[in-house]
Amino acid sequence: MRFFLAIASLAIFSSCIAQKETTTSKKSTSIKELTFSTPESVSKTLSYLASDELEGRDTGSEGIEKASIFLENILKENSVKPYFKTYRDTLSNYDKTSYNIVGYIEGSDPKLKNEFVIIGAHYDHIGKINAVNGDDIGNGANDNASGSTAVTEVVKYFAKAKNNKRSLLFVFFSAEEKGLLGSKHLAQKLKKQNMDLYFMFNFEMIGVPMVRKDMLLYLTGFGKTNMAQTMNEYAGEKLIGYIPAETQYQLFRASDNYPFFTEFEVPAQTVSTFDFENFEFYHQPDDEFELMDPTHMTNVVNKMIPVLEKMINSPTKEIQIKK
Repeated sequence: MRFFLAIASLAIFSSCIAQKETTTSKKSTSIKELTFSTPESVSKTLSYLASDELEGRDTGSEGIEKASIFLENILKENSVKPYFKTYRDTLSNYDKTSYNIVGYIEGSDPKLKNEFVIIGAHYDHIGKINAVNGDDIGNGANDNASGSTAVTEVVKYFAKAKNNKRSLLFVFFSAEEKGLLGSKHLAQKLKKQNMDLYFMFNFEMIGVPMVRKDMLLYLTGFGKTNMAQTMNEYAGEKLIGYIPAETQYQLFRASDNYPFFTEFEVPAQTVSTFDFENFEFYHQPDDEFELMDPTHMTNVVNKMIPVLEKMINSPTKEIQIKK
């Protein structure tokens, strides 16, 4: 994915230093082992999205069309409505017919339902590439079938719980690898509609755990908002941290959160567990399902759902850009 394109040729980055945060608050007690997702459910989705059948999910390809149908079916099976006339949001800025997949759950609160939260991940990858040991498919299990799988698990929870006070858009972005084209297109489109967007939350490369154990995920644009601190307060523990590579390589600008930040000027950030030490097959054929850790991914989902729920249902817009 484009998220780490600028630094794909770099050697292992090993100087990550955590930024101290306050992780306790009266807002929440510690979230322990709550179960919303299972490794079996995660594996089922992830193994298909990363399968050879989809041929690397290149934007505009037959393979990504199969992924589109698969993701649409998950939304349908969970009675999640399309936000537009259909689930497909056709890109206006790419020469091949391509789609973001967009699902919608209306908020339950009479006032707060007019505010929106976007939860997303890109589902495209790079398709056929130079062969390594006879394998020429860039399956993109970590990049970013893992993030897309996390979104499907969050979809299933909120579709069943029906407890979101704000309205939700679940977006699977296309053409991220082509320059964030899917998110750029959708952010501009929704801005023209004068959407009242509270925040955008994006999953990227969460397929394997971080080497360091003092955080579960790191957040891009860590210092730009109070999102990380608020999430840790809601969790009652340190789930979200900072690594210097996020700043050094400007990762905040490198994924689908960024167009929403620039268009709406609201908190829009990405979480990831790719820490420059734990995965060496970025944009390579060996980015395969077999190297992923579904138990870790399930833990990410199970930790994030109650935190996202509190973010979505807060009485006021507590997460804000730092001035």
